[in-house]
Amino acid sequence: MASNRIIPPAGQRGPQSVDTGAAEKELQQRQERKFMDSLAAGAAAQVILAVLAVLAACYFAKVVMITLLVSVLIAFALEPVVTFLGRWRLPRSAGSVIAVLLLCGVVWAGSYFFYNRAISFIHELPKYSQKIRGELSHITRQTREIKKTTQKILPGQAQQNNNAVPVKVESSGSDFFTKGLGTITEVLAAIAFIPFLVYFMLSWQEHARTKTVQLFPAADRTTAYVTLGQISLMIRSFIAGNFIIGLFMSAVSMAVFGFLGLPYFYFLGFISGFLSLMPYLGVVLAVIPPLAAGIGMLKGTGMIVIVLTVLGLHLFSMNVLYPKVIGKRLQLNPLAVTVSLLVWGWIWGALGLVLAVPVMGVIKIICDHVTSLRQLGEWMGE
Repeated sequence: MASNRIIPPAGQRGPQSVDTGAAEKELQQRQERKFMDSLAAGAAAQVILAVLAVLAACYFAKVVMITLLVSVLIAFALEPVVTFLGRWRLPRSAGSVIAVLLLCGVVWAGSYFFYNRAISFIHELPKYSQKIRGELSHITRQTREIKKTTQKILPGQAQQNNNAVPVKVESSGSDFFTKGLGTITEVLAAIAFIPFLVYFMLSWQEHARTKTVQLFPAADRTTAYVTLGQISLMIRSFIAGNFIIGLFMSAVSMAVFGFLGLPYFYFLGFISGFLSLMPYLGVVLAVIPPLAAGIGMLKGTGMIVIVLTVLGLHLFSMNVLYPKVIGKRLQLNPLAVTVSLLVWGWIWGALGLVLAVPVMGVIKIICDHVTSLRQLGEWMGE
């Protein structure tokens, strides 16, 4: 039996039916927004957990990670040598062997040179020891005078300190030696692996790049290939630029230190020039060797000249030369560089300060080519 109920047209429906449909639509939109917010929160939580897991792995596997990263930097530095030898129709494997042997020869020659300079400096220490003792004795006298003044002002506190019984904590020399031996063993093992890793990275470079690209889905392989290419250009520019800037600062430092009459000025200038390459903290490390060598030899003016030379070279290189030579490939803002130095220095120590900038540069390039991380890459950029 057909129903005699007549449904009014949409324009003639009552206000209650219209309100019900709008409420259902609004409720559905709210549920969709909650679902999207939960997905975004879950994705953010996964990213945070992944970052923490990577940092934990880098911390506990610091020897392995540092060895791999140092090997990668050395492989990129030796790539032009292998390419040059390949133009003479030399197989890539043979060119890689020659490049690694050249590297070992340069490292051995440099170690031999610096070792002989260090031994000669030790032999000549008696010439400067009298002046150094005079400076140290002057500082010691001032310290004693401050202590006597403090005892006159606070006699009760001084008496309490004099009555204190010193407690000598005996440490086991064998335990200390064992711990040190373990650390030295790890370092030596890592150093022994570096030539082999560099050789295989050089000889299997094309294979490694091709297979790495093939790990991604077909739709993302072009992006992965472009990303790897930009990372390669950035690392090569970083190594070449730092080497050129380091040579410039070393040459100027040698000239100034030689003019001031510092002993082994060429040795001190080379060390100071390349230590100054480290962002922010480099200027402090670079000024220590020449100041230590100038104690007892230079007056206040000479010490000021050393500090101003190191500081001026560092500021000129970091603000003028660095942006021109490396800035096109490594576009990081000072805040990102400072955070990277803090994080990687805490995780890897002194070597972390050296590797922090290229690691952060690689992270930025990856973020620039991943859609979901592009805003993070823009935050790290200039």
